[in-house]
Amino acid sequence: MIAELGLAALWLAAALAALQTIAGFLAVRANEPTALGALIRPAAVVQGLFAALSFCALLYVFAITDLSVKLVASNSHALKPMVFKLSGAWGNHEGSMLLWVTVMALAGGLIAMIERRLPDRTMQAVLAAQGFVALGFYAFLLLSSNPFERLPVPAEVGMGLNPLLQDIGLAFHPPTLYFGYVGLSIAFSFAVGALLTRQVTPDFARAMRPWVLGAWVFLTVGITAGSYWAYYELGWGGWWFWDPVENASLMPWLAATALLHSASVLAARDALRVWTIMLGVVAFSMSMLGTFLVRSGILTSVHSFAVDPERGTFILLLLAIYIGGALLLFGLRASTISEGERFAIASREGALVVNNVMLSAILAIVLLGTLYPLLTEAFDVRVSVGPPYFNPVGAIFVIPMLLVMAVGPLLRWRRDRFARISREVAVLGAILLAGLVLVALLGEVALLPLLGLALAAMLAVASFLPLRGRKLIRVPIATWGMVVAHFGIAVALFGMASESAFTEERLAALQPGTTTRVGDWSVTLDAIVPVAGPNWTAIEGQLSARLGDGEPIALRPQSRTFWAPPQQTAESVLATRWNGQLYAVMGDAAGDGRWQVRLWWKPFVTFIWYGGLLIALGGVLALVGRVMEDLKRRHVRRRAAARREDVPPQDARPEDARPKNAHLKDSAT
Repeated sequence: MIAELGLAALWLAAALAALQTIAGFLAVRANEPTALGALIRPAAVVQGLFAALSFCALLYVFAITDLSVKLVASNSHALKPMVFKLSGAWGNHEGSMLLWVTVMALAGGLIAMIERRLPDRTMQAVLAAQGFVALGFYAFLLLSSNPFERLPVPAEVGMGLNPLLQDIGLAFHPPTLYFGYVGLSIAFSFAVGALLTRQVTPDFARAMRPWVLGAWVFLTVGITAGSYWAYYELGWGGWWFWDPVENASLMPWLAATALLHSASVLAARDALRVWTIMLGVVAFSMSMLGTFLVRSGILTSVHSFAVDPERGTFILLLLAIYIGGALLLFGLRASTISEGERFAIASREGALVVNNVMLSAILAIVLLGTLYPLLTEAFDVRVSVGPPYFNPVGAIFVIPMLLVMAVGPLLRWRRDRFARISREVAVLGAILLAGLVLVALLGEVALLPLLGLALAAMLAVASFLPLRGRKLIRVPIATWGMVVAHFGIAVALFGMASESAFTEERLAALQPGTTTRVGDWSVTLDAIVPVAGPNWTAIEGQLSARLGDGEPIALRPQSRTFWAPPQQTAESVLATRWNGQLYAVMGDAAGDGRWQVRLWWKPFVTFIWYGGLLIALGGVLALVGRVMEDLKRRHVRRRAAARREDVPPQDARPEDARPKNAHLKDSAT
């Protein structure tokens, strides 16, 4: 009964999305208030409620392990812990798409409830575009990927969730990414609405900016959490592999970063109008492309959902409709958008444009490296594109981008002179040079890690230079957000470069009682013991690790065997210190009573994720600051409007209140 209720709620949400779309476009076309136009906002709100009801029904059938529902039988098991039962609701193709459309519908309803800054006609166009995007996903769920499909005969036991997904990371990583993707769908709807009504104004940018900032924060957290999840769960010892599905989440983040800066310039300085609209379309295009790659079955990855070509074709059709239509609209309307305010190359706007070009180039590099193997495979040529391509080619644009990012916040808006900041530039140049020399003296370090460490030091100092000469208590919260986010990039870059430059690896075959070394650590295999979990058994290595002359610590890596579904995984363990992590993985038996143990010492690797969290924190501060500024601006406007209403018209003033000699002026007139 609950599954049928969820399906009915999904159909009703789809019907309301259709109503929202049709009413919105008809109201925009009429160019005047209509009865249909009055239905758009309520339809968006109720649609969000029905979508949320549908997703709650899915959570319930997973919580009780209703094996008469096909999706539950295929992705759950009665013996799983409750947290994995619930997270299993979105750890599959159909459930993840339902979560996507639910968040999209709730976001559309929130826009309809609170957004009052834009003209009614523009808001109607925005909500119509949002409804149209949601309608495609409803059609995909109802016609191709029904999450509530019943089995003719209930299954006796569930097949269980992929063991690689039976981790707490599943509870956080996918939802945060989906919140980010949905935020970009809202930016896309704002861009389409502004194009339809030709209202690309600072008010439009201010309305869109909080959604872009929120999407960017969630994408940052999602990518950071996903990186750490893969790092400790897969047992490969790396934090980023340029996996195609990793790239699928990175590409929207790159586009969203460029869009965020462009929208801020439009909101504050009424410039970069066309650039902002274009990036709004591109950012959502990248999230749709990622959805297609992950769910089409054309990629081989531990992250991928589904191997059904029909589903991939459906998503490809949606991709063509949404992105093709938006690009066509952009081509037809871009020439009608006024240029906006001009600015000099030597200005903060100029620096932001340069960095947006660099981000776009990096996006193109990642996109090419992701799609190229698919293109060659179509001609029966298999190639692999990985770090040897992405790292050096991407560095060509990352390095100048970081240099401009260090200097850009020091420039003034509109027009400036580089000579004015020559002292600061000289200091940053000295730090960069000193960093290069210092790291080079430490030993043999490859070129890219060497540059990364020096640039991290320079950027860490540069991120705080915009605060010079200012009372810190009076610095706007949004400015603090920029400072923290840029400092987070420096911290993450330091972690990436350190991990690449100084990691030590040791693969040993140990008998119980024998010891090996990696870095300054000595590791002893004490014993091998069998252990059992709720739906798995494992061989556990009991290790004692000692850093220098310190006290030994216990490490318990496992080689697990799951039976629902059958699969073997390596469960790594980490010993974290302020200056790095010891990473241990248990392997198979090597004969003669020996067992394979793989160890890494990774100096400062944790700074990668500390930096990611700082970047997200900077985004949160910027979001809070911008919202507070918008609220203050609205308050000032309301007070000004109230004053105007309190002042009586000129001809309504009493006779004795008229200026002296007014009768003489009237006579002369």
